[in-house]
Amino acid sequence: MSALLAAKAILPLSSSNSSNDAGTGLRMTYCVAVRVDEGLVLLSDTRTNAGVDNISRFSKMFIWEAAEERAIGMMTSGNLSITQGVINRLNTAIEKSGEDASVETILTADSMYRVAELVGEAMQGLQDRYRSSIQAEGAGADATVLVAGQCNGGQHRLFMVYSAGNFVEATEDTPYFQIGEHKYGKPILDRVLSIHTPLDQVVKAVCVSMDSTLRSNLSVGMPLDLAVLHRDSLAFGTRERIEADDPRFQAISQHWGEALRNAFKSLPDIGSTA
Repeated sequence: MSALLAAKAILPLSSSNSSNDAGTGLRMTYCVAVRVDEGLVLLSDTRTNAGVDNISRFSKMFIWEAAEERAIGMMTSGNLSITQGVINRLNTAIEKSGEDASVETILTADSMYRVAELVGEAMQGLQDRYRSSIQAEGAGADATVLVAGQCNGGQHRLFMVYSAGNFVEATEDTPYFQIGEHKYGKPILDRVLSIHTPLDQVVKAVCVSMDSTLRSNLSVGMPLDLAVLHRDSLAFGTRERIEADDPRFQAISQHWGEALRNAFKSLPDIGSTA
């Protein structure tokens, strides 16, 4: 088992480390979530870009747990005001349910499918209310939420919720979802991941995927948030903030770079350069 997988959280994933507000700016980001037989892995960056002179840090990963009942993780991309609104509506419903048991929440929904529906309903409500005014200001209102987790008695599942509130689910053929600046980190996932990949190997794969994105796109930045949910555990065994100077992530980046250079040098020649 890798050191990254065994590590425990030392910082809350919902914390913000910025005094700037991205307002209606689009959130440039990279988030990846993977569902395999052994469980779920989530990884996100923390950079928000509202212009070349307004780059801030916001956590894009949110975790909810109910002891021995369910564990849910979400990651967000797109318009920051919309995604924060979605999370706020979900949390407000949870608070209201303490006084009114009839209020349905992501902590009382009867399945992960229903959890995804609730996220979609919150998304749709915000889009209906604000989309036209946001676009009138020349900003984009699109937003996406990855929803992953497991309820007691159900399977661990992974969904991607779109701006319209509709969503799709990860399958055995496509066991991962990406949102944000996904193109740089996609090739490694396509080459090494399957529904049967062990969790420790999944963690390495998403870290390499993130490293490739960090090297190619300045709108994605450290630190990173990592969460790992073992199937049927109903609690995230790993919740961790990975800083830029983390020696384990640096080692993965260095080893992967060296391996690529060595593989490139060993490729057969095509044609003559003489």
